[in-house]
Amino acid sequence: MTMSEDWTKEWERRIVNGMYPLRRFLGRSNHSVVFLTEHPAQSVAAIKILPANPTRMEGQLAHWKMVASLSHPHLIRLLDSGRCQLGGNTFLFVVTEHAEQTLAQILPNRALTADEARELLPPTLDALAYLHGKNLVQGALKPPNFLVVDDQLKLASDTIRPAGERTASTAKPSLYDPPEARNGRATPAGDVWGLGITVVEALTQTPPQWFRESGEPVSLPADLPSEFVDAARRCLNRDPAQRPAIAELAAQFGGAPTVTPSPVAPSPAAPPEQDVPVVRARPAEDPRKPPLPVIAITAGVIILAAVWGGVHVFHAHVNAQQAASAIPRSLPAASPAPATPPAAAEIATAASTPSLPTVLHHELPELSRTARESIRGVIKIAVRVIVDRSGNVVAAALDSRVQSKYFARETIAAAKKWRFAPTSDRASEVWRLDFELTRAGTTANATALR
Repeated sequence: MTMSEDWTKEWERRIVNGMYPLRRFLGRSNHSVVFLTEHPAQSVAAIKILPANPTRMEGQLAHWKMVASLSHPHLIRLLDSGRCQLGGNTFLFVVTEHAEQTLAQILPNRALTADEARELLPPTLDALAYLHGKNLVQGALKPPNFLVVDDQLKLASDTIRPAGERTASTAKPSLYDPPEARNGRATPAGDVWGLGITVVEALTQTPPQWFRESGEPVSLPADLPSEFVDAARRCLNRDPAQRPAIAELAAQFGGAPTVTPSPVAPSPAAPPEQDVPVVRARPAEDPRKPPLPVIAITAGVIILAAVWGGVHVFHAHVNAQQAASAIPRSLPAASPAPATPPAAAEIATAASTPSLPTVLHHELPELSRTARESIRGVIKIAVRVIVDRSGNVVAAALDSRVQSKYFARETIAAAKKWRFAPTSDRASEVWRLDFELTRAGTTANATALR
């Protein structure tokens, strides 16, 4: 059964099983349709509806129940699933967290840069390593299934199934299905093939050319960046046994980041910059949903750039017209965070350093529960601020490279609320605020720059 466009137009504003209102049509394929909905655990969610095949219905529901028990920061959370009746027909539905954007929405407008592709790969490989380690496969790696939630890249989870299981689909294999798909079994090597096709298409806006019935090697686009050519050829080897394992790709593209060590008190031979300790942050309370990503340059950053020429301000890879469709940078994955956040280290004042103003008020980033729970290890963010004579922050900008615009935005907003003791100096002071974010809480240190 295919999804009739007439049906889906009529479904809007209906309520599935008395629980999930179909708020707004989001998209469709030949075999499914997606609407915006609501869920008790998450105000905004997505619901996918697809025809119920009597011979596979129970198996699909069992898969979704299993997937709902999985927990990984780079997999879309599956919230609910079941059967429903619409228009006199039986359908299956699956409710997941809502993504603001997909890779498929970006590619018609522009290709990803090499830097963006390098940032896409670590979270993707981390999620695939997690699945393959549990003898599961994602099963449908293609641009629509690379999604962004709160500036974090995630893979679709409703297609996950046990490795080696027969895929009894009557649909014609797509470009993203490997040559061995005709044998009807999902394998980790099939995920590697789908990843190879997707990365090539993401970098060139042109998928590789290959013919399922031919034994010829896959033809890669001429404009594929050279650093990706070898990996793409290996991922797209027609022999699944010759494709690289996820661990091998992770070693090449940084899919297994190391944990940033916790801060420790420096030795007496510390640099001459003066550090002022700030109390450790409280754990996140009363979390709120973060706003959608906004790419903007505030007046304060412009002031800061003019006064302090050495500040490194975060720049997007695309121009202002393209920014709306830019893929947000994904969070790095690392090992689990320590149970309690490290205390901020005190740094002794060097004898040659004059006495410096003290911090009167410090502000820490307010992170949503979802964002904080996604942190693995320690995320370090440095913000450089200009402080006027009265002790107010008049401008703030990033002083370190940050992969997540959401964490960067919330940290800059917190930095602007800091207060310092007034000074008799006519000149403004320049400070660096070093924030460290973990699942358990946040710490911050202030360093005066002379």
